[in-house]
Amino acid sequence: MYILLALVGACALGIAAHYMIGGRELRGVALTPAVATALAAVVYTGLQWLGVGEDSIWLWLASVVGSVGIAAVATVVIVASRRRSDAAAKAALGI
Repeated sequence: MYILLALVGACALGIAAHYMIGGRELRGVALTPAVATALAAVVYTGLQWLGVGEDSIWLWLASVVGSVGIAAVATVVIVASRRRSDAAAKAALGI
């Protein structure tokens, strides 16, 4: 049941990260929160299977903060890739 707290926290922080990262017009509104939530689920479940207890701060930091950090980095990489591909397409068209 505690996994829901981690998922809600990761989703909320993912929404905040979406608005803090530039290039919102180049990606969907749900990209960062969705990646953060999915990663939080995987990390939380994996750490639980490895025997990390729900009272451990490392479980919560890794699943909530770590997943949002990775989602933010993935979002920045996707935006940079999109800008490069848009620039290449404009150059190819002579715009």
